[in-house]
Amino acid sequence: MVKIMWKLKILILSVVLVPSLVWGQVRLKDISDIQGCADFQVIGYGLVVGLDRTGDGIKSEFTIQSIVNMLERFGLNVDPKKIKPKNVAAVIVTAELSPFAKPGSRIDVVVSSFGDANSLQGGMLLVTPLLGLDGEIYIQAQGPLSIGGFNVGMEGGAGVRENHALVGRIPGGGFTIKPSPIRMKNDGIVTFLLYNPDFTTATRIAQAINRQFEQPIALVIDAGTVEARVPPDMGSVNVKMDFIAKVESTLVIPDVPARVVINERTGTIVVGLDVRLSKVAISHGNLSITITPQTKVFQPPPLSLGQTVIDTTAQIEVRSSESHLMVVEETPDVGSVAEALNALGVKPRDVVAIFQALKQAGALQAELIII
Repeated sequence: MVKIMWKLKILILSVVLVPSLVWGQVRLKDISDIQGCADFQVIGYGLVVGLDRTGDGIKSEFTIQSIVNMLERFGLNVDPKKIKPKNVAAVIVTAELSPFAKPGSRIDVVVSSFGDANSLQGGMLLVTPLLGLDGEIYIQAQGPLSIGGFNVGMEGGAGVRENHALVGRIPGGGFTIKPSPIRMKNDGIVTFLLYNPDFTTATRIAQAINRQFEQPIALVIDAGTVEARVPPDMGSVNVKMDFIAKVESTLVIPDVPARVVINERTGTIVVGLDVRLSKVAISHGNLSITITPQTKVFQPPPLSLGQTVIDTTAQIEVRSSESHLMVVEETPDVGSVAEALNALGVKPRDVVAIFQALKQAGALQAELIII
């Protein structure tokens, strides 16, 4: 009785928390970017010091040269042959500068080993300028690394390793020197760039925006671009910003192509919603698969206003030479076939071969992607 009451409470809570949205609706801001709001990528070369004999070896000549150049700036002349950079590592520092970051803003930076260091654990990045493609310095990075792991080695090749110790992060380690050169156009047009270009999705976005503002202000440029003009009746100081804040929450149902993605290494199969199979029979090794679509007619009750509905189902039968039988009564989709094959313990490589054969035979009505 207690378990039943708990299930009832969970069901009621889930009903309360679920928003009143149509299934599949997403916000426009979750499936697109606004042109002029992209991050600006910067990169730099620097040195990490303070390592516990896990830095670059003598074969990393660029590390030694970097140390010599740094010491010369402090008025010290050293012989490169006498430098053993066990506690120093050459690194590449990268960051993404927000278009809205101003001079003085803090940015997270990523530090990656460039030489033959064993670990960056406990290291400290020295002052490193980060440049854009135009050669200008936009960020100045420095600070202690956080790598989220460790790599402890001992003589003879033994050791303990946790996570990847050659890439670290410095939260807030980048100091913005110059703002991003990427700017939004100072006009009355907002351009949305879709993450997954699709003509149907772009058309739905334009229609949803026009319905929301009750005027034809959105226009589809191509499968990945939708332009929306700021309505002339919006009377505010920050007209464009107010318009973006309103339009980015517009709800849209994106359309996705029928697609089957298979990871042959792990045996993972991801099937899209609209993937369908035609009538086909397959014989693979000791397996025999038969897919037979069936049509069912549902009549409305007498004297009712209902209409006759025709539904297409399928019988999927999978047999093996070991006298195993699997029959699935569902719609003719790939998920049913995959479930039947997994229930019989079919190996991932055989599953991939079966789906490839389905595609070649023209029975798989979807794009097949193998990664």
